[in-house]
Amino acid sequence: MADSLQGKQVAIVVENGFEQVELTSPRDALHQAGAKTHIVSPAGGQVKGWRETEWGDSFAVDVTLDAARPDEYDALLLPGGVMNPDKLRRNAKAVGFIKAFFDAGKPVAAICHGPWVLIEADVVRGRTVTSFESIKTDLKNAGANWVDREVVVDNGLVTSRKPDDIPAFNKKMIEEFAEGVHERSEAANGRSAQLTT
Repeated sequence: MADSLQGKQVAIVVENGFEQVELTSPRDALHQAGAKTHIVSPAGGQVKGWRETEWGDSFAVDVTLDAARPDEYDALLLPGGVMNPDKLRRNAKAVGFIKAFFDAGKPVAAICHGPWVLIEADVVRGRTVTSFESIKTDLKNAGANWVDREVVVDNGLVTSRKPDDIPAFNKKMIEEFAEGVHERSEAANGRSAQLTT
């Protein structure tokens, strides 16, 4: 998969409190595949990760949310953590930025609690997804078909449940990001999702 993402730009949208490994491991995989990534955040100059039960490292924000434009990116990565998506889903600019990727048919990868933000963007209705188990009812109530799998691909949307799923998540993320824009027709939204165990 080396160089399969050459020339692609990927936005990684986070707030303080993202699960650190859910940013660092996918980002490393994206770089190895040739993509360039930007950490996009409303948090200012730096954003802080979370390591399971305590604060982790600080990371430089490459582009502030105010300055970021969805049309400059080919794909979107949404790490999890509990605090991170809870802050993002209360930020109208963040929700609008994320929704723009779906409106344009660009691929999106969201892991753990990351899909929480997708509910606010109203982009999970009719889609098959997975997530950390504690938000499955929220996703179902938003019209998603929630399944318990390590990775699910539905028309350019890649979702996984937790850090243990990262190897499968990274593989499918790179495949979908390499594929590029997906049609967003009703027929496409209604077709079967690809489940991987």
